[in-house]
Amino acid sequence: MGALSEYFGFEENDTDLATEVIAGITTFLTMSYIVVVNPAIMTQFPGEDGKPGIAIQGYSPMEVQQMLAVVTILASAVAIFVMAFYANRPFGQAPGLGLNAFFAFTVVGALGIPWQTALAAVVTEGIIFIILTAIGAREYIIRLFPEPVKFAVGTGIGLFLAIIGLEEMYVVVDDPATLITLGNLAQDPIAIISIVGLFLTLALYARGIPGSIVLGVVLTSAAGWVASSMGVESVHPTAPLAPSIPSPQYDITPLVGAFLDGFGNVDAFAFSLVVFTFFFVDFFDTAGTLTGVGQVAGFLDEDGNLPDIDKPLMADAIGTTVGGMLGTSTVTTYIESATGVEEGGRTGMTALVVGLLFLAALAVVPLAAAVPLYASHIALVVVAIIMLGNVTDIDWDDITYAVPAGMTIIIMPLTFSIAYGIAAGIVSYPIVKTATGEWRDVRLGQWLLALAFVVYFFVRTSGILQAQV
Repeated sequence: MGALSEYFGFEENDTDLATEVIAGITTFLTMSYIVVVNPAIMTQFPGEDGKPGIAIQGYSPMEVQQMLAVVTILASAVAIFVMAFYANRPFGQAPGLGLNAFFAFTVVGALGIPWQTALAAVVTEGIIFIILTAIGAREYIIRLFPEPVKFAVGTGIGLFLAIIGLEEMYVVVDDPATLITLGNLAQDPIAIISIVGLFLTLALYARGIPGSIVLGVVLTSAAGWVASSMGVESVHPTAPLAPSIPSPQYDITPLVGAFLDGFGNVDAFAFSLVVFTFFFVDFFDTAGTLTGVGQVAGFLDEDGNLPDIDKPLMADAIGTTVGGMLGTSTVTTYIESATGVEEGGRTGMTALVVGLLFLAALAVVPLAAAVPLYASHIALVVVAIIMLGNVTDIDWDDITYAVPAGMTIIIMPLTFSIAYGIAAGIVSYPIVKTATGEWRDVRLGQWLLALAFVVYFFVRTSGILQAQV
């Protein structure tokens, strides 16, 4: 106990082992849903209105889902242990919601890029992140991107996640006249169970119940299994109320190292855009989360900065790189870490407990395939609602902020692409600044980024780039 106290600095951080353990358990419970949700998003489920993602020849989607659950746990544990022992901060990390959706729906689905190449982009982004963090280039990068776009990304991703979640719950369905509309809720058992499960989860979250999201997902899954056992049938041929359970699948060799094959199918421009988007969202989402949670913990200095922020950023970068090599999307710091901080967690001991609990979750990997997609995607809607709070950071009274932020938020869900939303904000920023006579506020790098995105949109929509790499 004395060695742990000395290593993590309990005394100088006014904490003790019991407090740190309780804080770690609390953080794990609030973010453990990712063990189920990340594989559900990353796995390709073919059929009617099939969902894009990772598919491996010779393995069923449920087997791939279990592989991804193992990879999710391992990537999270690596990042968290670096956070614990190197950064000594009480932050939990795992594959990020939004970035995994970008991986599956935009990169693999919309752009038609092979999933192996998408993993290569994740690894590339992680290595770039490591290098830039090591040489201290963070400050320049933060200044390069327009501030209103940075503040708007979280809200845009929230809306994007909400659409994905509500579609999988069949609350929102496609419509030839209006593009999307309300589903036939009363006639659809999945929609009914999903809605009840969603409001139950929101109620648990509002009550401050630790693990409310994962508890809501589990209870919704159980309701689906009970309904199925009573003879209730889904009205969707490819979406059963209760999925079949395959044999346990812990062999992740088909995923490990798959990124190396991805480098053999690279179109420089499209690949660069994907890498840029992964990096941008990962970097600023992590920096924002670290600052926000650091504020709750009282870590920030008088200028509102987190001292030695490069250390937790390095944990994120290493986790992302290792995660891509193992077979999952970008790892980022979780805002749910605030729950552990509120319980008194102040050191890397909290993170260490979170990492050990993630490893313990390997024992329940086969259960990941027992969770229906409609149940796991409830977590996306809940997190989406939480992420909408970022919109208050935007200065809506300043038109040069309102336009880029608004474009980012609007375009992201309506085009089903995080990348397009970010691009719209970056392109509009120098235009509005110039129109208001504030062109001197625009950096050369911001003009170059805007020009690059204009070229990309032309190439992407003119037919020159035929969704291939």
